[in-house]
Amino acid sequence: MSAAPVPEPAPGLAPAHRARLRAAGVQASSLDASSWLLVTDGLPAWWGERGNALYLAPDAFLPERVVAGLGVFPVRDVLVVVGAHMEWLTSMHVGGDAATIFLDRSCVLTAGEIYCGGDSTIVLHGPVVGTRGAIVDARNGGSIVAQADQLWAADVYLATDDMHRLDDVATGERINPFGADIRLGRHVWLGRDVVVTGHVDIGEGSVIGLRSLVRGQKVPANTVAAGTPARIVREGVTWSHDDVP
Repeated sequence: MSAAPVPEPAPGLAPAHRARLRAAGVQASSLDASSWLLVTDGLPAWWGERGNALYLAPDAFLPERVVAGLGVFPVRDVLVVVGAHMEWLTSMHVGGDAATIFLDRSCVLTAGEIYCGGDSTIVLHGPVVGTRGAIVDARNGGSIVAQADQLWAADVYLATDDMHRLDDVATGERINPFGADIRLGRHVWLGRDVVVTGHVDIGEGSVIGLRSLVRGQKVPANTVAAGTPARIVREGVTWSHDDVP
């Protein structure tokens, strides 16, 4: 396992960075729970010179290869704040200026991949358990915000966009999502191979079934949705992490 990057002593988040995280949807309690340390080790010289910032909580961790990945593109005004020990994260890339990423305490993304484009936002409140291969992709000014207590089975895919433009031949109008917002309420369970894309709002306590597609939809709280596209198949449910009779 790679050595952890070395944080520099710092009094905590800069006020402007805190305000930006709050505006992005990060809960104040998540920010107040840690003393944040600024990291420069493992990043190119231009990283700080261009107004980018990486903060870690004292017990947080990013592998060296993930920190190095932040310096692939010569971006500006990027803010990355990590409160969890992300030893199993495969990659984190920022693809444009003013990207914002917040990973709370107790986030686990085994073999997970994160991509955040310019002016885009990813906020994961802990705990989040992505059992394997989760991809979280925000771009074109879109955002993905998840409240606490997420359970994502293997190969979940959350994406604000399709990455390519799809036009109506007659009108020339774009007809697929661009810069969409995805919201996951508290205590959401996404089954294996679930795809969530476009403007989506999944309510608290809900379950999305195996290999379902939630695209441009609102899923009410305490429901089960399944299918492609997903539809409500059960209402008035709750679920537990415990596998008991």
